[in-house]
Amino acid sequence: MSGKDRLPIFPSRMALTNMKSRLKGAQKGHSLLKKKADALTLRFRQVLAKIIETKVLMGEVMKEASFSLAEAKFACGDFNHIVVQNVTKASCKVKSRKENVAGVNLPVFEHYSDGTDSYELTGLSRGGQQIDKLKKNYGKAVELLVELASLQTSFVTLDEVIKITNRRVNAIEHVIIPRIENTLSYIITELDEREREEFYRLKKIQEKMKQLRAKAEKDKIARMAESEEAGSLLDDGEDDDLLFT
Repeated sequence: MSGKDRLPIFPSRMALTNMKSRLKGAQKGHSLLKKKADALTLRFRQVLAKIIETKVLMGEVMKEASFSLAEAKFACGDFNHIVVQNVTKASCKVKSRKENVAGVNLPVFEHYSDGTDSYELTGLSRGGQQIDKLKKNYGKAVELLVELASLQTSFVTLDEVIKITNRRVNAIEHVIIPRIENTLSYIITELDEREREEFYRLKKIQEKMKQLRAKAEKDKIARMAESEEAGSLLDDGEDDDLLFT
């Protein structure tokens, strides 16, 4: 096992416990990120389907609005200068809010009307019906544009977040978890090797001590035999009495 495939750590019981905790945390994080990626992908597909539907509807509404503009110009003539003169402030406004999806804040744009209609008297002399139809069609087109902008912004945001989340999931699955597992295997192997070395060392010590005890016992027996032999020599010999005249 090369050093690049595992973490640089000294093998010990504490390191083994820490690595087991890190492996459990990595597996839990992988599971949560996988669920997050699945939830974001589901929402991504829903947004994509909604974008396609809105674009198709947008084409129909813009086509109808263009026909309404042609009808209004035919009935009323050129009324651009009237529209420009009546512009004071925007009556159609957009507000934004945040929508949380699996921890990701998606911007949502909403259309609302503020103030009165500045063009309610336009076409009073002639073509009022066509102009009213024109305003409704283009008002609907603006609402769809705002909705489409919100969907496309969410689409881009979700696309980026899904890419980042998938990269993290792959990194945990193919890099972090295997590296921790290799480190655990290395620590377990080293600890087992230490235990075998310690067992062999203790066995050799016991054998050495046994040999020393046997040698000491043998020396003791030899010394006792020598002392007994010396004592018998002194006891058996009797000296004759010497008489001096």
